[in-house]
Amino acid sequence: MSLATAGKTSLPPFKPLKQKPPKIRVERKADGTVYISSEYPLGPMQRSTVHILEEKAALHPARNYIGERDKSGAWRYITYGEADRAANAVATALLARGMGQSTPLLILSGNSIPHAVMMLGAMKAGVPVAPVSVPYSLMSSDFSKLRHVFELTRPRMIFAEQGALFERALRALDLSSVDVVTCDGVPEGVASFHYDALLATPVDEAAVRRSMEAIDHDTVAKYLFTSGSTGMPKGVIQTHRMMMALVAAQEALRTEEPDPEDIPQSLEWMPWNHISAGNIGFNANLQAGGTVHLDAGKPVPGLFEQTIRNLRDVSPRVFGSAPVAFAMLADAMEKDPELRKSFFRNLEYMGYGGATLSSDIYDRMQALAIEETGYRIPLTTMYGATETQGITVVHWVTERVGLIGLPLPGITLKLAPFGTKLEARVKGPTVTPGYLNDAKKTAEAFDEEGFYALGDAARFLDPERPEEGIVFDGRVTEDFKLSSGTWVSTGTLRADVVGACTPVLQDAVICGLDKPYIGLLAWPNLAAARAVAGLGDAATPQEIVSHPKLVAYVREALQRHNKAGGGSSTRIARIHLMVEPPSIDGHEITDKGYVNQRATLDRRAHLVARLYEEPAPEDVIVI
Repeated sequence: MSLATAGKTSLPPFKPLKQKPPKIRVERKADGTVYISSEYPLGPMQRSTVHILEEKAALHPARNYIGERDKSGAWRYITYGEADRAANAVATALLARGMGQSTPLLILSGNSIPHAVMMLGAMKAGVPVAPVSVPYSLMSSDFSKLRHVFELTRPRMIFAEQGALFERALRALDLSSVDVVTCDGVPEGVASFHYDALLATPVDEAAVRRSMEAIDHDTVAKYLFTSGSTGMPKGVIQTHRMMMALVAAQEALRTEEPDPEDIPQSLEWMPWNHISAGNIGFNANLQAGGTVHLDAGKPVPGLFEQTIRNLRDVSPRVFGSAPVAFAMLADAMEKDPELRKSFFRNLEYMGYGGATLSSDIYDRMQALAIEETGYRIPLTTMYGATETQGITVVHWVTERVGLIGLPLPGITLKLAPFGTKLEARVKGPTVTPGYLNDAKKTAEAFDEEGFYALGDAARFLDPERPEEGIVFDGRVTEDFKLSSGTWVSTGTLRADVVGACTPVLQDAVICGLDKPYIGLLAWPNLAAARAVAGLGDAATPQEIVSHPKLVAYVREALQRHNKAGGGSSTRIARIHLMVEPPSIDGHEITDKGYVNQRATLDRRAHLVARLYEEPAPEDVIVI
């Protein structure tokens, strides 16, 4: 029996979630516009990320701050005190070069201790940090996005930890007035110096103090890049106000003060050029005085094994990841009681994002939690954007999967009529002042009341009981009509069909504009699909996607979805399984791993056309 359908009296209680219950203010206008805000006050805000660092370093200098595995596989750590001292050395070196708000530091590397030190040192010097998605340097064939970011920011310094690995990317840039810093490997043909030279800089205490005193909430801390729907990345300005308001909002929802001697452990795989990891997670760990362990694994076959290995060593207080990671984690824990014990030892709640968590995965994770702890574990999620930090959060215990929560303290969420839907717009101290060197896009991003328009649709779960939360309702610009005039909500349908085909679909795009029925172009999870088909590791992607067992699995899963659906707006008629992965250069996938529906449909128009051929081609599965 599914946990979701089991009688409530037969299930154990949830572990307590140490956050306040919903308490909101709702204002409705005659035109259908709705304003929602939290009634919990925001509370005091810290001055900056690096002021928090100095506070924690003074309180517990010997406490482990960041851990990563060295080449032998052993964990090595930097303490809070060491990180603060190293950041002071880097700040001194940058200040001596005359760097400041107009001369950013570009970071090309993945997460690491040196990356963190460079970031914190730059912030102490008042130098904006611009962490760039690693695929722009290592997966792109033409480096067009990297060159665009470089021209937009005009950095004075670039940190590329693995110099030889980033050699081709660096040589694609005009580095005539740029210092390049590396740690491991010298990029041939590129003038560079070693990270250790920065750490060896004698600290100028007076200069660092003057710089720290000049930092306020309007100081630009970072530029983070978002691709939008198509085209080149936009540089989203990140001020200390934005980041500190998010920290204050999370603190305002606590029901109890944390134990200062209790050191929360966490595991982070998501890159720091992403708002979730680089701002929200990074600053939350710092505020908590916790120890974050850097995870080189990712929720993809061949790499998630590293995450599993790390979870044997690290028992996190909170675990957050994409739904696909929870499916892979459930697979592993169902076979390994010791892993299950380590995972749940200190766990208070789990968080998911990027897509809707299917009820099947939810049930499996809760069954494991009950078996190990005797409790169900609260699941939560935060909704936001690079331009806004977090906007809403599920901060109460609920059995409902798919909510995006309610506004954080200090935030006003506006739901504005847009066609048949309500568009989510937001105002508050967590929202960006705009885009770097792009006044036009900045002006277009905000409405007449100064609310940032997200392009997402949202609605109340129950309009009569708004305190039950808000539900994501797709992208307002992606929805379309079938030839019958029926509206199709692509965002919600995409999540539903991927969930219905768990675990064999990785992602999909919805087709059918002005067509008589809905079709899918979908990317399979090749490892799961290979297992369903009963094939060995030597099987090619084409052999996997065309295997009769996989075809039957997908057809039956979508037939069940269609039977449970609500008519032509959700019924899938045909599907084509693609073997070519989404293209970064073709804008099909963002650096955060999100599929771009519009760009994929345009780039693969020939495959869309095949979905509607009569009779259906052999590579199209008819449902």
